[in-house]
Amino acid sequence: MTLPSILIIAVGLGMDAFSVAIGIGAVTRTASYGPAFRLSFHFGLFQTLMPIAGWFAGMTVAPVIEGYDHWVAFGLLAYVGGKMIVESFREQENIHREDPTKGLSLVMLSVATSIDALAVGLSFAFLKIPILYPSIIIGVVAFIMTMIGMVFGEKLGGLMGRKVEMIGGVILIGIGVKILIEHLT
Repeated sequence: MTLPSILIIAVGLGMDAFSVAIGIGAVTRTASYGPAFRLSFHFGLFQTLMPIAGWFAGMTVAPVIEGYDHWVAFGLLAYVGGKMIVESFREQENIHREDPTKGLSLVMLSVATSIDALAVGLSFAFLKIPILYPSIIIGVVAFIMTMIGMVFGEKLGGLMGRKVEMIGGVILIGIGVKILIEHLT
């Protein structure tokens, strides 16, 4: 897989983290380095580890479904992308008054924003794409996008809001279509 393709996937996956960071930055009204780094580090770490976990899970079932693995990859990416698009139209839930960049809230947000990366790792396993390099790039991109989202959350939240999640969903579906076309032609 080429670096531009990995970067496109990473940006698509990072949209959840970016969107959440904007919301947290806008609601907490803090762009200080500590909370922004904590959130960025954890989102980046989980975005790095989840594709690896999905890849290892996929490697155990990949030989069984080799003949239609491209359909599985397309289905997973289309599902996740579609879910992101649908969620972009829902009203954003209120964020708790406690600091969401600490404790259990931080862990729950990290898992929630990286579930999509698990599906991508599973897709990579089905397509027999090595996972370490893409996972690191996905994690670094998530870190950067989260940091940007936190720092500029107050301003960007008013301008873009949930639209970033819709853009991420469209990107993931586009990658799924690209995989499907590549395997069918």
